[in-house]
Amino acid sequence: MDKRVLLIGGGKSFMVTSISKELKEQGFEVVQAAPDVTEIEHIENRPNVYLIYVDDVDEMMEFFVYLRDKSVETDISISVIGSPDEIEKIYTKTSKDKIAAAFERPVNVKELGRAMLKVVEAEEVRLQKKRILVVDDDGTMLRTIKEWLSEKYQVFMVNSGMAAITFLAKNEVDLILLDYEMPVTTGPKVLEMLRSEPATSDIPVMFLTVKSDKESVMQVLSLKPEKYLLKTMPPAELIANIDEFFENQKIKKYM
Repeated sequence: MDKRVLLIGGGKSFMVTSISKELKEQGFEVVQAAPDVTEIEHIENRPNVYLIYVDDVDEMMEFFVYLRDKSVETDISISVIGSPDEIEKIYTKTSKDKIAAAFERPVNVKELGRAMLKVVEAEEVRLQKKRILVVDDDGTMLRTIKEWLSEKYQVFMVNSGMAAITFLAKNEVDLILLDYEMPVTTGPKVLEMLRSEPATSDIPVMFLTVKSDKESVMQVLSLKPEKYLLKTMPPAELIANIDEFFENQKIKKYM
């Protein structure tokens, strides 16, 4: 188990120092940083588990916006320590599903250390899940599919074809769910770009579409998408198609 934590907070704070000491006593490797985007971005080999001590939530709100966006791009687990009011304010910028754990002040550092062990264990389980990138210009569709798939899979979201290309330059995924019709760069054009680059040419792609006509299918046949998933299909059917794909991959691996 990777027991590494990025502890974010005022370096001279008595509580931050106490938390750091307790985590180390429980076997964690602790990397400390201020709630500063530039400082954090310059940390090499950053832990993917973040624990943030909130001492002035209003001054840190933009920082939480950064973390929200960062959590879409990369694998990070965010836990926070603050008052009930501060935690509610954080949810307005990040939403509850972005926060792995929230601890109310005053916090018992020994109990916190034990709780962070569970956070790290849960994160290790999550990181073993298959990684799916969903590409769609419809924000509602993105959030809906993420909600459907998140129990079984790691789900990342981008809202344009070029954002997908940028994401894939830094991140690996096991499957892409790609909207067929998007402005500027269409789904078929994105798939063509992916197939032309060695680093992305073998990533499996399924189209998300409202178009199931023969002409649309024939247009991209040579690019070998795995499937065409209709956006109108029930959640259970969409999940079953993805489950079946990964199960078949597993079977092929051992044949």
